[in-house]
Amino acid sequence: MEEESLAAVLDVLRGPLDGVLPRMSAALAEVVPHEGMVLFTGDCLVRPVVLTCGLAEVSTDEVQRLVGQVGVGRPWTGRATLAGAERPVLAVAVKPPGTAIGFLAVALSGSGEPSETAGRIVRQLLEVVTVHVGDRVAVAEQPAESGPAPASVGDVTDAHAATLTALLGVLRAKRIDDATARRTAIELAVPALLEARSGGERVLDQEPAAEAFAVGAGMLGVLTRYQDIELELAAPGPRDRPLPGEVARAARAVVRAAVLAMLQQGGIKRIRLAWQVEDARLVVGVRDDGPGAVSPDTLWAHRLHDRVRELDGTLNVDPVANWGTTITAMLPLTPPAAPAAGPLDALNRRELDVLEQLTLGHRNRQIAQKLGISENTVKFHVANILGKLGVTSRGEAAALAQRRTPRRP
Repeated sequence: MEEESLAAVLDVLRGPLDGVLPRMSAALAEVVPHEGMVLFTGDCLVRPVVLTCGLAEVSTDEVQRLVGQVGVGRPWTGRATLAGAERPVLAVAVKPPGTAIGFLAVALSGSGEPSETAGRIVRQLLEVVTVHVGDRVAVAEQPAESGPAPASVGDVTDAHAATLTALLGVLRAKRIDDATARRTAIELAVPALLEARSGGERVLDQEPAAEAFAVGAGMLGVLTRYQDIELELAAPGPRDRPLPGEVARAARAVVRAAVLAMLQQGGIKRIRLAWQVEDARLVVGVRDDGPGAVSPDTLWAHRLHDRVRELDGTLNVDPVANWGTTITAMLPLTPPAAPAAGPLDALNRRELDVLEQLTLGHRNRQIAQKLGISENTVKFHVANILGKLGVTSRGEAAALAQRRTPRRP
């Protein structure tokens, strides 16, 4: 039975990425009988946002609503709308360390609820697939590693979501006529398209705190203008120290993601945005008066935690039932000190994992089993490691690793 299970996992991992979902469906057919599946690939750079198998068109909006109900690592069972119809669904969200988020929704074909064992098997398979996809993406991106850092995929995703939310707010508003709605939608869409084509918002080394706040507040105003939500703004003082550009952009990303999550709850009448510049950090606070249904354990929260941690910052999501949610980010104004570069810094995350196994004296088969990859993939990584470190043997690479501590990407 264990050999059959391992063979099923290997079948899922083999072949092109665009066929991974049909292979997952086949592997899970007996574990959880189902009509179809939806895979949400989160921050993955080279795959579509939503992949489907066995279902008609599934909208991103349907998936996003379902994502908001599922805690990371805890399978969820209930009824949800997929492909325009309400149906029984098993949904699982995972966030393996160092990888993008992974979310799988299984449209169940029977009326019975899947067992805990079935949910656990689905979660484990999704974790393996998520790590595998991350490895494939890392290899695909390697030629560009020496170039400028790409814009955060999460930021780009949230920017698009904010634009769509604003457009829907305009088009659904009952207090404006059709002509005004169309004109306003165009006024919102054109700048968003221009920004997307230019690669995102303008990158500055420094931004005056009040001006950086005004940009974020303006974005918030666009999101809420036609939703009958009162905005309360507490801006930093005009004499506060300028913000590093990276901090200002991260603060606006926090505001945008927080407000998008809050709006999904419904029932909000007021949102308060406050920035406070202290001696060594910027404190960003967003608070609503909604039902307090924003969970700190959802995928968007994990992604936002990762975004803030890039700057050695912290994020706190504090929902209180029937009182509202407060989201607070603390961002240091001094960037984290980068350690001196060494030869191991040329290695990517997966190569560092393989090198760690080499220092333990493990052979290719042991490494493959430990990391959940094939022996051929191990050989590929070992060859890259030897070339990047300028050594000729596994022993030399292991010895070099034991003398130096690399920076993890």
